[in-house]
Amino acid sequence: MNIGIDISQIVYEGTGVGRFTRGLIETILHYDNKNKWTFFFSAFRGKIDEGILNKIKKSPHRYVRLPLSPNMLSFLWNTLHIVPIEVFTGPLDVFICSDWTEPPSRCKKATIVHDFAYLRYPDTVHSSILSTQKKRMEWVKKESSFIITPSKATQKDVSHFFSIPLDKVTPLYSGVMVEKPSITILNETKNKYNLHKKFVLSVGKLEPRKNISRLIDAFTSLGNNEWELIIVGPQGWDGQDSQKKYKNIHFTGYVSESELHALYELCEFFVYPSLWEGFGYPLIEAMQHSKAVATSNNSSLAELGDGRGLVFNPLSVSEITESLKMLMTDQVVRQRYEKKGFEYAKQFTWMRYYEGLMKVIS
Repeated sequence: MNIGIDISQIVYEGTGVGRFTRGLIETILHYDNKNKWTFFFSAFRGKIDEGILNKIKKSPHRYVRLPLSPNMLSFLWNTLHIVPIEVFTGPLDVFICSDWTEPPSRCKKATIVHDFAYLRYPDTVHSSILSTQKKRMEWVKKESSFIITPSKATQKDVSHFFSIPLDKVTPLYSGVMVEKPSITILNETKNKYNLHKKFVLSVGKLEPRKNISRLIDAFTSLGNNEWELIIVGPQGWDGQDSQKKYKNIHFTGYVSESELHALYELCEFFVYPSLWEGFGYPLIEAMQHSKAVATSNNSSLAELGDGRGLVFNPLSVSEITESLKMLMTDQVVRQRYEKKGFEYAKQFTWMRYYEGLMKVIS
């Protein structure tokens, strides 16, 4: 088959969607020698990682770049809905759309829908994102032959919000791949971020949906000077909490992949209080590093975390506080969830995702 795929979201390093896109590209390049892939990338200023770009160019597949910004492309495809994708890629059998634009096409389309946080919690999303996603999903409903979600929770959301039958939507758990950092990287990371106390780790783009303000309130209420809270992630559209100073709470901003995995290894446990997630990439990463997790009791986070970690109501500061306190003080509970999470997370391989994807679009 001639398969096209939009990889534009890879520019958002440090986000779940960015990691997902990178992982899928790496898997296609490594495993697929039968099909011809066209990797479509659109950005006005953004650049694709040189390492990935070189791998694509050295492969038997094609790379096509369009110098248009995300907003320009959204206007062309989500609003006007003109100019088929094949104008840029050439003839295709299937095109796999990103989670930002839905181009018209002459071939079948598969759309990967990551989450519906923008509909569940519209006040936590920038108005331009809300408008873009609503327009895009109307075209997905009308034109996509295949809809793929990263969890059963998001599969149900597709059906709930857009009256699409559940059997038309396929949930496929994303692959998650972690690297074990060397002793050198561990020590360098520890020194760089001045990590001399036991610490709790949280990872995610700094925006209202990630619910960092309630996590800060919960951690602060414990008043435990023997612990620190380390919050990792790039600045989002309204990450005001990172501009303030808190005792025993530190924001690292964006970190490299090697530093991120070092932080997972160094932390005592992981907390993820997001209001809504389509998958929850960092949750599985923490599990793969054998770390106990505490997370929200809704969306995909309940699907992934319940029974493999502690769950809480993300709108309740007191429940978040209790989860933090339990994992700080009860080593038996912490070790139990370290083991349960690690065993559960073994299933999240990229090969399994790739095989599921090919089964859907074939």
